[in-house]
Amino acid sequence: MPKIKYIEHNGKEHEIEVPEGWSVMEGAVKNMLPGIDADCGGACACATCHVYVDDPAFAAKIPPKTDMEETMLDFAPEVQPTSRLSCQIKVTKELDGLVVRMPESQH
Repeated sequence: MPKIKYIEHNGKEHEIEVPEGWSVMEGAVKNMLPGIDADCGGACACATCHVYVDDPAFAAKIPPKTDMEETMLDFAPEVQPTSRLSCQIKVTKELDGLVVRMPESQH
């Protein structure tokens, strides 16, 4: 099972095994990690599961942002070029070792 490392804004790290087929958001929410709210439940309708994928090697393994994801990121605070919505990142075995950082706030 792929392991995803979630890093809170304060530097606290959580390494979680996430089943293939789940989203990175589901891995966080179902393990009750702080920092990812996911108010819409993963429908790409709220931008409260905003994360940063800083490693270009992993960024290349994730499908590009859709127009809907780009639009929703306009509502997220602290957006950076590496920003993604974690509900849109489907976990695959190729993402084993993925590191995502979370912004200080989702609102």
